[in-house]
Amino acid sequence: MGKREWLERNQILVYAIALIVGLAVGLFNEQWGQGIEAWISPLLAVLLYGMFTLIPFLKLREALANGRFIAALLLTNFVVVPLTVWGLLALFPQPEAITIGVCLVLLTPCIDYVIVFTALGKGNEQAMTAATPVLFVVQMVLLPVYLRLFAGKKAAGLMEVGPFVEAFLLLIVLPLAAAILTQLWGKRGKQDVDAQKAGKEVWRGTRRSIGTRVQDAAAWIPVPFMALVLIAVTASQIGRIADDPLPVLRVLPIYALFMLLMPLLARVVGRLMRLDAGDGRALIFSSFTRNSLVVLPLALALPGEAAGIAAAVIVAQTLIELIGELIYVRAVPKLLWRDHGTA
Repeated sequence: MGKREWLERNQILVYAIALIVGLAVGLFNEQWGQGIEAWISPLLAVLLYGMFTLIPFLKLREALANGRFIAALLLTNFVVVPLTVWGLLALFPQPEAITIGVCLVLLTPCIDYVIVFTALGKGNEQAMTAATPVLFVVQMVLLPVYLRLFAGKKAAGLMEVGPFVEAFLLLIVLPLAAAILTQLWGKRGKQDVDAQKAGKEVWRGTRRSIGTRVQDAAAWIPVPFMALVLIAVTASQIGRIADDPLPVLRVLPIYALFMLLMPLLARVVGRLMRLDAGDGRALIFSSFTRNSLVVLPLALALPGEAAGIAAAVIVAQTLIELIGELIYVRAVPKLLWRDHGTA
């Protein structure tokens, strides 16, 4: 196993250490933690570029070929999850900034480390990987609609268009465009290498093969930069959480119930769609693993204190989710979906 594979397989440990470091820095010296906050956006931009390069956008047609699994993913993440979140927010009403943070994080399915957790939980990580571009595109289209429906006009008024659009363009669209260009460059480089092996002449083949090396180098980015982002976010927000823990305490029941309910609801959907064990487990992990760091820039674009509150709420979800993942990587294959063929 290479060094990169080791990092990917042990990223839970890496993230746990990063969280401990961030907590220690933020609690030891709040001024240091707040100073690190300026690094969050640049680190996120690099992280998202690295994550997006691993999403097979150029294989979208292959993803759609597994129609039953894609249909189950879309039904679970964009119908069942929103209805569940709506019910939880009705059961535990929240102020506007907290509501926005909860909606941002719970209504967006994960597109990156969910693949690793799916593999650890003996799910079909290949199907999960192929489906990530579909999940990303659909959630970006539906997120503004969900925010309007769930947060309401008053909460939506907190989201100033200018900073929100700027954060979306600089921290999501720009890294996404760069990642797709890198994939295209890498694909062309691989084609040139194959042509050279076949004895064919390739114009500027050496230059184009650089694209494959850039793509390989980008694959190293996600785990270390995810750790750096977790350190920066935790260190900068833990002081605020310690000074005013009420926003986080208010959302803990929502997150706990979400982590309990979604695996069970996803299993029901998997049974209805007659998925096999691998696809069913992948569906379960997708149902509760959320896109916290991708939507964090959008939370930080909120005005004034709302940005800190929404960011703290999102960080709290990340902490609870990582604890839940450690439980579910064992519970899903042993209890929720055993190897009995179809559900």
